[in-house]
Amino acid sequence: MKVLLAAILAALATAPHSATAQRSTQPNFVVFLVDDMGMADLSVTGHPTIRTPHLDQMAREGLRFTSFYAAPACTPARGMFLTSRYPVRTGLLWPTGPGDSSGIKLDEITLPEALKARGYRTAMFGKWHLGDFETEPSFHPMKHGFDEFLGIPYSHDYFPIPPNGVPLYRDTRLIEQPVVHSTMTKRLTEETVRFIRESTGQPFFIYVAHPMPHIPIASSEEFRGHSLAGRYGDVVEELDWSVGQVLAALKERRIDSNTVTVFMSDNGPWLGMSFQLYDRGPRGVKLQGDIGWSGMLRDGKGTTFEGGIRVPGIVRWPGTVPGGRVSSDIVSILDWFPTFVNAAGGKMPADRPIDGVDITALLRGTGPSARKDLFYFFQSKLEAVRDGEWKLRVATAGPQLFNLSTDPAERYNVAATNPEIVARLQAKMDAFK
Repeated sequence: MKVLLAAILAALATAPHSATAQRSTQPNFVVFLVDDMGMADLSVTGHPTIRTPHLDQMAREGLRFTSFYAAPACTPARGMFLTSRYPVRTGLLWPTGPGDSSGIKLDEITLPEALKARGYRTAMFGKWHLGDFETEPSFHPMKHGFDEFLGIPYSHDYFPIPPNGVPLYRDTRLIEQPVVHSTMTKRLTEETVRFIRESTGQPFFIYVAHPMPHIPIASSEEFRGHSLAGRYGDVVEELDWSVGQVLAALKERRIDSNTVTVFMSDNGPWLGMSFQLYDRGPRGVKLQGDIGWSGMLRDGKGTTFEGGIRVPGIVRWPGTVPGGRVSSDIVSILDWFPTFVNAAGGKMPADRPIDGVDITALLRGTGPSARKDLFYFFQSKLEAVRDGEWKLRVATAGPQLFNLSTDPAERYNVAATNPEIVARLQAKMDAFK
């Protein structure tokens, strides 16, 4: 199988490229994927007290999405990003934990593998969550296209946690157990800056998967008490600092204008959780103030309502993505793979279904998003579809139809007065299934 995969990856590198050509034409990519952040958790998206000056500036200098979609939970979103395929195609349906036998398969073609075929250096820093590679080594990030890895196999909140705590790995070597999660944002930032400073002209792809603000939340000492919004605000403001440090490193290396930087979350905030072995409060007691905010969107993580999967999304590419724009076009976490591969001069795999679309025209300001619809999965169940302004959700006893252009909060079910739209969208879901 890996022989076939190697042949496919070689085919993706469709044009000859030299180190000189890479320096002049191929952009670098830095992707921040934070964990469980709500749509309204940044000052640029409406939070009244959390201060995120670096992300606000990133939005002013780039493009901010108001209809950016991920998944209802961690593992499906990460799989969608790295494969450009819906979870039902990859089997990455729900969060994997310690000892699980499920994870990303070796025959999946990942974004870092496709970019490596175009001559890129690749690194992944943070939470992997696509299979416990201590249980099954084939799940390890370095088996799926990454040259370097510093991070944890899964979330830092599992109950019961592994006997010795959640492990931290550098490449394939265990370096800390249990991981000190209060230091993770700072350490991952330092690794990213180090990788950028070591760049010597070869293009790179860095995937920074911050474990925060997933509970149990924690910030470094420097950010404790930093925010008017309490502990959660401290965590988000440290994530904002992380983005600022990386952008500064790109400018220091004079590669800022040739680097695509993306910021997004894997799903919405975990509004209905029970706390598991956290540093205050017994198990099962909800602690207020330690979770994110969906703003006007309905519900949160673990649902196919908008608050569960519509998340912050910002992209910055000086000189290519015109700054100061806000787009309501539909964009998915699926779409970065084909967009990046196009920018790198490659082609998408032709031997399997790909669900992402190339959104280059939207980024450049020369056209709308190529995505016209979006399917919402909860595990293996197709629960909803969005087509333009309309969203049909069939996870309840009766159909729920919402016009998201006038009712983004999904307060008014208008299925009864729009039977023809319900029928059309139901037929679309049936055809996709």
